[in-house]
Amino acid sequence: MKKRIFSGMRPTGRLHIGNYLGALHNWVQLQDEFDCVYCVVDIHALTSLEDTSQLKSLTREMVLDIMAGGVDPEKSILFVQSQVPEVAELSAYLSMVTPLSWLLRVPTFKEKAKLQPHNVNYGLVGYPVLMTADILLYKAQVVPVGQDQMPHLELAREIVRRFNSQYSPTFPEPEGRLTRFPMVLGLDGEKMSKQTGNLIELAITAEETTRKIMSAITDPSRRFRSDPGNPEVCNVYRLHGYFNADEVEGIGAACRTAEIGCVDCKKLLAERMNRELEPIRRRRRELESRPGYVDEVLEAGAEKARAIACRTMAEVRSRIGLD
Repeated sequence: MKKRIFSGMRPTGRLHIGNYLGALHNWVQLQDEFDCVYCVVDIHALTSLEDTSQLKSLTREMVLDIMAGGVDPEKSILFVQSQVPEVAELSAYLSMVTPLSWLLRVPTFKEKAKLQPHNVNYGLVGYPVLMTADILLYKAQVVPVGQDQMPHLELAREIVRRFNSQYSPTFPEPEGRLTRFPMVLGLDGEKMSKQTGNLIELAITAEETTRKIMSAITDPSRRFRSDPGNPEVCNVYRLHGYFNADEVEGIGAACRTAEIGCVDCKKLLAERMNRELEPIRRRRRELESRPGYVDEVLEAGAEKARAIACRTMAEVRSRIGLD
């Protein structure tokens, strides 16, 4: 039998190239190798999202991009977290075996608490427990993660060991599978973020993509076209590594000798990026033309996910002594 994978994304709306390279591209590649369970984690979003009026539409936009990007509901289970309420029950049980000290040491909690000092809520502290419940509810053995998420996964493994020790072996310890690409920087060289607007969404037009790339920051020390460049410090060059890997070494050499300038480099990147994203944009338009299809996919996915969740929770309640 194939090993099972679980992975989820917070519903922030339409996906950008950072989401694509850091997660979605990996999700698609894993579908033939693993039994994949993919989720839009809308409950997680409540830890920081105070205005929830757009949550449903943000979720829908994300699902459109996920399917357009190649996640096949015939191969993978795709659903929305809140459609399987058993995750909240399991999270509550796991919280009983998770020391508070473990949660307070998680780096991302400290970072998020600084970003929203007016709203350091219980859910924010307990975020890793809910994340662990997401994974364990489906008894996933593998979790695709970025390097920055490894502390969360290690905490999930500690919670598994604690639960299994206290109640008897129930859950596998999930293994991390690092995503292919590290953190993708935005057009200004900083972390790609919707808040700063330094991103390129998958669904925008080719013309908009080109315009955004032409505004990107390159080598700040290169003042004139005839100046040799330093591709190692240029984010456009870094993006070539993702979208134009076959030619990236030649582009770097040409930049260092001033054979090409920054404008040429940007135009080439725009061409390559648009070429890769066009099939995704086309599939997205096709999906948008089919009203109700997204809802059908999510309902079917939730039904499959809940069937697994119900079996897990029956076992968990029995192990704890509640049934």
